[in-house]
Amino acid sequence: MTVNRLIYLPLGGAGEIGMNAYVYGYGPANKERLILVDMGVTFPDMDSTPGVDLILPDLTWLEENLDRLEAIFITHAHEDHIGALGHLWPRLQKPVYARRFTATVGRLKFEEQGLPIEAINIVAARPETVEVGPFKVQFVPVSHSIPESAALVIDTPAGRIVHSGDFKLDRSPVVGEPWDDARFAEIAAERPVKALMCDSTNVFSLHPGRSESSIREPIRDLVAGRGGLVVATTFASNVARLKTLAEAAKAADRSVCLMGRAMKRMVAAAEQSGVLTDFPRTVSPEDAADIPRGNLMLIVTGSQGERRAASAQLSRGKYLGMEMKAGDLFLFSSKTIPGNERDVLRIMNNFSEMGVDVMDDGGGKYHVSGHANRPDLEHVHRLLLPDMLIPMHGEHRHLREHARIGTEAGLAAAVVTNGMIVDLTGETPVTVGHVETGRLYLDGSAIVGALDGVIRDRIRMALNGHVMVTVILDDDNSVLGEAWVETMGLAERGRSGILAEVMEGELTEFLDGAGRKILADDDKLDEALRRIVRQVGMEEIGKKPEVTVVVSRLMAE
Repeated sequence: MTVNRLIYLPLGGAGEIGMNAYVYGYGPANKERLILVDMGVTFPDMDSTPGVDLILPDLTWLEENLDRLEAIFITHAHEDHIGALGHLWPRLQKPVYARRFTATVGRLKFEEQGLPIEAINIVAARPETVEVGPFKVQFVPVSHSIPESAALVIDTPAGRIVHSGDFKLDRSPVVGEPWDDARFAEIAAERPVKALMCDSTNVFSLHPGRSESSIREPIRDLVAGRGGLVVATTFASNVARLKTLAEAAKAADRSVCLMGRAMKRMVAAAEQSGVLTDFPRTVSPEDAADIPRGNLMLIVTGSQGERRAASAQLSRGKYLGMEMKAGDLFLFSSKTIPGNERDVLRIMNNFSEMGVDVMDDGGGKYHVSGHANRPDLEHVHRLLLPDMLIPMHGEHRHLREHARIGTEAGLAAAVVTNGMIVDLTGETPVTVGHVETGRLYLDGSAIVGALDGVIRDRIRMALNGHVMVTVILDDDNSVLGEAWVETMGLAERGRSGILAEVMEGELTEFLDGAGRKILADDDKLDEALRRIVRQVGMEEIGKKPEVTVVVSRLMAE
């Protein structure tokens, strides 16, 4: 008799914030039918991933089991949940299911990549059900900082799973659907919840979460009390915040100008899908230039200090004909994501030098989180009363703390991180395997693996500089001329003189005395020249540079 099992396997998002990708499976061991929930990205930094555009989950295990994969479900349109879809879908080519706004954003990504938009299917909220293989999946509306976010109810023969997605308990979210206790109480009453996979982002925030509507008046008062130009930045996907900012501008008799491609696209997608209505009329940057500064408000991208975004460009001077001056106001209506502090502070200091007044979310007056705080998480635990709790969407410390809270409340809880295969069939989660997980880098238009060495080599060159050595030999293995050195990213002069010339001298001296065996063997010659360059670099400037050796051999005709 074949025994079926219900498994859970995170490939991203468990043990980190971002890059969400979660696999569920049901069926005989190692032959389970599978679904994938979310295909997100995380973002690079110049210290560990210089030059990288995006970081994607490595879905190699799914590709190796592609015949078992039924479909892909996307909970909402934040980049850490949908950002990899356009880049990695060609490797999977399975049907995608999402709610209307999320599907609209996904289809825009597909159009950019030349992919078939019909692969993305629009699904209405529960009770509409998607049946794929042994799974019956429903989208349950939740409030979050982007419209039409959803939890998933995943019904299987082994029990009901609730995958929370990202959520908060906001009963008046300005844009999008409010949180509804009754909706989740009904889910638990209809069929017992076997497992709750739950957002852990704000598990360390001890006070109940605040509503998006709670900051409308403070923002309106701030804008109304200012003269000069007012500029505000927030997450482009936070459509409710964009509306709050625009309405504050309108109330202060200011025209609104949106700046930044991502922001314009989000507003257009929200209006197209019907989730955003009555958004104040906006003006183009060209028209904004002719409006008195005291009657204008710019809403711009770049709340996380992104170098090419509108905020950063304004902090360096002009952007699309607009510039900030002493006495103007710049508002960060956002929270700085850990790791971005330095870039955000650079922008703040640039504005300060201009005499611009900078306001941030300091006391939470102008920003609220889109994630449930600890009391809200505990409330959801009580609503659903799951047999087991699996924290997700968080760093390890978040998962561990969330699991501890669940255990203290009498739930069977487990810390499950990327790559762990957990069997949910019994009364408690049991680890039954592990798969290799990793990261892929979108580097320009190419996708490279984290272990391919591309980024590692880039970091080493950034840290150590680079030297290219060129040597020419004839067909008799005799050196023609002298060694030629080019340096990059290194001090021009060392202790003994010009660095390149010192290296050339040492290399030429070595070549003049080198034996035939070394000169005839490219590998041995490469190794010797490389060693000399690194030794000279260390002696002259205290650096061991990366070295490329080019040996050219001229053959007689």
